This record gives sequence, C-alpha cells and structure tokens, in this order.
Amino acid sequence: MRFPLSLSFDLTRYLMKQRLRGEEKFPLVLMLEPTHQCNLACQGCGRIQEYRETLGQALTLEECLQAVEDCGAPVVTVTGGEPLLYPPVFELLQELVHRRKHIYLCTNAILLEKSLPRLPRSDRLTLSLHVDGLAPTHDRLLGRQGLFSLAIGAIKAAKAQGFRICTNTTIYKETEVQEIEILFSYLGHLGVDGLLVSPAFSFAGVDDGLFLSREEINDKFGRLTANGHNFKFFSTPLYLSFLRGERDYECTPWANPTRNPVGWRAPCYQIVDTHYPTFADMMRKTRWEDYGVGRDPRCAQCMMHSGFEPTVVREMRGLTDIWTMLRWNLT
Repeated sequence: MRFPLSLSFDLTRYLMKQRLRGEEKFPLVLMLEPTHQCNLACQGCGRIQEYRETLGQALTLEECLQAVEDCGAPVVTVTGGEPLLYPPVFELLQELVHRRKHIYLCTNAILLEKSLPRLPRSDRLTLSLHVDGLAPTHDRLLGRQGLFSLAIGAIKAAKAQGFRICTNTTIYKETEVQEIEILFSYLGHLGVDGLLVSPAFSFAGVDDGLFLSREEINDKFGRLTANGHNFKFFSTPLYLSFLRGERDYECTPWANPTRNPVGWRAPCYQIVDTHYPTFADMMRKTRWEDYGVGRDPRCAQCMMHSGFEPTVVREMRGLTDIWTMLRWNLT
C-alpha cells in the first residue's frame, strides 16, 4: 500500500465522524510550526520575510501539544523553519506517536542524519525531505553547495535504519520537467516511499519571476505526470488531474490550519492576514468567503496541495473517483 493501513483507517473514521456530526468545516492536517528559525534562506520561501521580527520566538512543548488537542486532526505536519532546530523536537515527536497521530517531519536534511538515533521508530512517522531538483538546481535554490549530496546521504542512512521517507519537490517557472523526471527516477531507485510535488506559491516579498501562472502549471504538470512514468506519487491522482487542468476544485483553506509562535495563522498556510490566539477563534472569525480564486487576488494562481488536496478528499465525485483513489493507494 502507498500509505500505512492505520492512516487510511484513521482518516476514514475521522471523516465519517465529522460528517455524522454535520460539520461543514473541519481540519484534516495540522501544520505545526514550533519555530521559524532556519539554517537556510531558500529563494522561494516566504517565512523568513513574513516572520523576520519574531524569528527568535518558539512554542513551548506544552503549547505544541495543546494545539494538537485543540485542532484534533489525525495528521500533524511538523514544519517551520527547520524543526530539527527546535530543542524539544524529539520529545514532541514521541508525544505525537503516543497520541496516535500520523506525523510528517519536514526537514531540509542538514541535521537529519545525526538526528536519526533520537527519532521515534514508528510507522506513524514519515520523514519528508525537501528536494527541488538535481544537485545544481537544488543547491542554487537552497543557497548552498553540497546540500543535494547531503540530502541523498540522509535518505540512504534513514532508509538503512528502516525509516519511512518521502520527498517534497516544489515546481518553479524555471524547473525543467526532464530534470524532475530524472530526479524522481533516482529517488525511486533509492527506495523513497513516496513523492510529494506541488507548484510554488508566490509569497509576497519573494522574486515574482520564480512562480508559475495557472496555465503554466497546467502545461508543466501535464508533461510531468501524464507521460506514463510509474512514479510513486503521494500526491493523489485527482489532485494531479487538477494540476493538469482536467478538473476544477475550490480551495479548502481551513483543512490545513497552521499554528506557529505568533498564533493560529489565518486564512491559510500561504496567506497571512492575522493570527488568532485560539483554534476556535480562527475557525469562527475568519471570513472564509473572502478567499479563493476570483475573490482574493493573492489566490489567483494558487494550486497548492495544502489548499486543494483536502478538497479532493472531501469531494470525491462518485464511484469512479473512489475506485481511482482506492487503486492508487493499493499500488
């Protein structure tokens, strides 16, 4: 199976529970950012720009765990910043395993290999490594030579120790499809368990020339994902169909709420207009109807997985979609 059976079971049970309650808006994945400190300054990253005044702040372990309880989502993505710079990260991960959450630890891999002995051994933990191209491209986008080789070494070490690994690749205007095909083939050869792929979001304050229009996204992902390669995508086939322009979905911004040292970010992981002190305030007070394609110009080109993958899960259209998702997960 593409995902552990426990994840499929817990997610299905959670969705059924929310629908039986009549809940219209509910989270699927908590984006937990305990710190925004990072050991890199990647070209396409907006976090350093957005939080330059609060980079020294961090959530306490207790605040992290309270956010997990308040949100209630079955999946927690621990991100940042670089989460391996967060001093209690290993205690946090162990507590999340104990609470039977499914965890994605997002890392640039610089500190990963030496951290492996301290990470919990659990099929509920997936290590998600940022890999944006082959060595020249990856190192240039991340701003330091040697990072691609370091990431590959960390992947090999983690797989040798039995960890579940996925990679997360962001597609920019300059990204060459053939290079990504070579990259994905190589990562498959290394035994990477799955590939996440998404177009970049045009964060304010970041060079706008990096980012794709919707039409360019459709073209680039059409060439990347509809060419017969048997890549093991973690991105769902229905989301990839959306990226190719074959489907239309509305964004579901509340499905991936973000908690960071400033508060609960609103309205979404990409756009920040304000922060709320509590999860309940964020869900209740955010004017969700003001956001989305055609309503907010910042949303015009966005096709990010954090906003649209939840819509795919919530709005499967008949037996054909259900069968497509089932077959994909079983392969």
